[in-house]
Amino acid sequence: MTNFRVPGRGRVQHGKPVTFTFDSKTFRGLEGDTVASALLANGVHLMGRSFKYHRPRGPVSAGSEEPNALVGTRRGKGQFEPNTRATVQEIWNGLQVNSQNKYPSLKFDIGAVNDRAYMLFSAGFYYKTFMWPKSFWDKVYEPFIRSAAGLGVSPSEPDPDHYASRYLHTDVLVVGAGPAGLAAARSAASAGLRVTLVDENAEAGGTLLSEPQVEINGQPAWTWLASELAELEKLGVRIMTRTTAIGYYHQNMVGLCQKLTDHLKTPDAATPRERLWRVRAGQVILAQGALEKPLVFDGNDRPGVMLAGAAQTYLNRYGVRVGSRAVVATSHDSAWYAAFDLAEAGTFVEAIVDTRQEPRSDLVTEAKRRGITVLAGYTVTGTSGRLRVSSVRVNKVQNGKVLEAETLTCDCLLMCGGWTPSLHLFSHTKGSLQWDPEAQTFLPDRKTEDCQIAGAGRGLWGIEAALTDGRDMGAACAKALGKSPAVASVSVGNDRPGTGVSHTELPTDLNPGKARAFVDYQNDVTAKDLRLAVREGMRSIEHVKRYTTNGMATDQGKMSNINGLNIAADALGKPQPQVGLTTFRPPYTPTTFGALAGYHRGDHFEVTRKTPIDGWAEAHGAVFEPVSQWRRAWYFPKPGEDMEEAVSRECRATRASLGIFDASTLGKIEVVGPDAVEFMNRMYTNPWTKLAPGRTRYGLLLGDDGFIRDDGVIGRLTNDRFHITTTTGGAARVLNMMEDYLQTEWPDLKVWLTSTTEQWSTIALNGPNARNLLEPFVEGLDLSDEAFPHMSIAECTVAGFPSRLFRVSFTGELGFEVNVPARYGRALWEKLFEAGQKYDICPYGTETMHVLRAEKGYIIVGQDTDGTVTPYDAGQGWAVGKTKPDFVGKRGLARPDLAAEGRKQLVGLLTKDGKTKLEEGAQIVFDPNQPIPMKMVGHVTSSYHSVAAGRPIAMALVEGGYSRMGETVYIPMPFGTVEATITGTVFYDPEGERLKL
Repeated sequence: MTNFRVPGRGRVQHGKPVTFTFDSKTFRGLEGDTVASALLANGVHLMGRSFKYHRPRGPVSAGSEEPNALVGTRRGKGQFEPNTRATVQEIWNGLQVNSQNKYPSLKFDIGAVNDRAYMLFSAGFYYKTFMWPKSFWDKVYEPFIRSAAGLGVSPSEPDPDHYASRYLHTDVLVVGAGPAGLAAARSAASAGLRVTLVDENAEAGGTLLSEPQVEINGQPAWTWLASELAELEKLGVRIMTRTTAIGYYHQNMVGLCQKLTDHLKTPDAATPRERLWRVRAGQVILAQGALEKPLVFDGNDRPGVMLAGAAQTYLNRYGVRVGSRAVVATSHDSAWYAAFDLAEAGTFVEAIVDTRQEPRSDLVTEAKRRGITVLAGYTVTGTSGRLRVSSVRVNKVQNGKVLEAETLTCDCLLMCGGWTPSLHLFSHTKGSLQWDPEAQTFLPDRKTEDCQIAGAGRGLWGIEAALTDGRDMGAACAKALGKSPAVASVSVGNDRPGTGVSHTELPTDLNPGKARAFVDYQNDVTAKDLRLAVREGMRSIEHVKRYTTNGMATDQGKMSNINGLNIAADALGKPQPQVGLTTFRPPYTPTTFGALAGYHRGDHFEVTRKTPIDGWAEAHGAVFEPVSQWRRAWYFPKPGEDMEEAVSRECRATRASLGIFDASTLGKIEVVGPDAVEFMNRMYTNPWTKLAPGRTRYGLLLGDDGFIRDDGVIGRLTNDRFHITTTTGGAARVLNMMEDYLQTEWPDLKVWLTSTTEQWSTIALNGPNARNLLEPFVEGLDLSDEAFPHMSIAECTVAGFPSRLFRVSFTGELGFEVNVPARYGRALWEKLFEAGQKYDICPYGTETMHVLRAEKGYIIVGQDTDGTVTPYDAGQGWAVGKTKPDFVGKRGLARPDLAAEGRKQLVGLLTKDGKTKLEEGAQIVFDPNQPIPMKMVGHVTSSYHSVAAGRPIAMALVEGGYSRMGETVYIPMPFGTVEATITGTVFYDPEGERLKL
């Protein structure tokens, strides 16, 4: 195996070897290597296959913009990640790396047959091919597409790593720790500001790591870098490496993803793998530099073809020569310096091919001094080689004509088509861009956030220019924050400022029909694809992008967007500014779901809210279910009981004597103020003016569209104070809706809204003995039916605790809801439960509550309604104030389609056999013999086995249900079609006598 490591060169630790595997073969690298640099040091360029054509691919860059060298990495059991960029993944002993998108092997991939048939897979082929015949979609097209989709293999094991998140407030956030970023941080920190400096790489320094020949203030670049970082730490700058700014949001909020353990073999178990930072900064400085742009020519994707700047990075930072015989193709000065560095390290540079007719004379002199042939006014028209480039065809270009061809032998081709400022984060803020015709790229223009752009990010080239500009931008931020920075001068020796004409598409070979010049490497988008998209009618760059998939790879267009724009603009015959760029969106680089989820996984996936009585329920064997974010007792099984048996027992006990239920999760809102009554009149369908203090009323809340949004019992405590209850899941939604109206529509109303859901613990007592149990505990209140009738509310003392006592029922039985401050909830529950033993008190859960309410025809919003149900559809027209001048939803109810015949209406269903329990959600038809697809006329909303009715009962939304009482409908079930009769929704005690006990 050829060794391309240059002894003693780079920043890797030459005395610390590291072994890892690639496709089960062991390789040796050095501490500080990435997977890509270590493989290149071993002469391996082939690292992956492209998505569509399965063409062999190697690294084209040395950073996070890499589109080709995507690998799967495994760090241990369950610790597998696909699509890791080999150019940024650091190696450690035992790391397992595998190539992707190939079968059976990387060198011999059957999928490469697509490359032979590439003429069939032009841009938009899937839109055209998979439309006909239609019958092929389910059995042929969809299975094929699903099996072919994706590059890596999705992890199949639970991720054992954990992830974290933090918030950070800083005066100045500097993104990018290259020369501009370092100078900006120094300038801002010298003014006494809190400065945070972040960089996605393992080391700070940016381009300085790749250009050690530079001298700054009389010191070698790396010596100056070490002292500068030490000085920044003394000034209190927080320096965060391996940290990517993934998104720039409103009001200077920047999201950072920090990798903490991916470079370690045995990380501390307590250390998260990644941490997501939400940073709020007074000022932001974007010093992300620029991205080198590839050239577009036939065969520009072969392994061994890479960016000149990347080759320079591999040499000077990692001590790796990317080949023994190189050809450099460029239109920019920077590639010449890469050629010089490689030549001095022992790589034979066959030629520098420059598209410009007259490159800088000093560069030509330096090339000739090193024995490098210079081909000025030449262009690359093709390459050859199967698994790695072996030769390059170049042609002289004169007066726009491609002349004679010349073939150059090489094992690597280094290209540079200019540089593109990294403007992704800036674009996240909706800052505008301005086209620079000289540089042939977009530069930042109008800003929408408190930020500055420094260095190459705004088109400046050279280390001295970057340092000076970074210093000035840091000073500008300090002044904006009211501070005076100490501005120091800087001098740079051996700097390599460069210029050049930015080129995109070079002439292809003499048979352009077969030439393939790639723009988006990962998605195999060629220049011809882009031109075809324009010919087929795509005029917007966004349409061109989607039609060809250009810029939709994991690099998100970092390497392809500008080239794609230039080619599309040329095809359209328009200047680039008129064509524009596609939209950059977060994240800047692919980000793991783990980092975004953070702590929210397993039991912490979402907040689990528990009532004060939850612990008692758990100790007494309750089975729980999630309701909204609450954990609620579902049922209380006794030994040997299943759910149906337990619920039946709870229902019988409650109707026969006494049941106790934890209703603390009900939403509660306090409405207070001189205009509280007016506010209630406007929000709810019911009238509230005449409701006396001490009384309650069922309240129905609609949306603007007239459909039911929520309901609940509302008590009037005083003339200016209401205690509102909402559904468990609707509490936050209702409060937000009320606040929205109060602040935007009725700001003149003197009303204050307060969420009190968690202030009150609510215990519901239901059954014939509810009063008998509660009465001895109540002080200062007569609980008789005459003194405290159904739908009453009072403030009193219960068992020594301050209370708001409702006489209401959601079961149809005599009922009370006792609200006490949450801290007393469990104590009161235990007192009542102990005293209730003589009445055979029975705790019941949400399933029993559902059965009991359904027997009485009480609806649950969100279950018996679906967002398209009006009060009249639900049989609650009685709750709509007919004489009210206005309320939320009144105009919606007046729409003709909401009063049209044939609307789905809530009815009851009884199965004909009296035994079959319907499935909730089951569809309903009028005629079971109609042809398929049948016309569905409704669905079952609630279905239970009713002990009180002695049979299954159900509620359903059925077209024209009110006019179909007594008719038969049919419900297709997995075991056959069930017949049912449409009835009213009340199945028990239709006169409501049991409420008056």
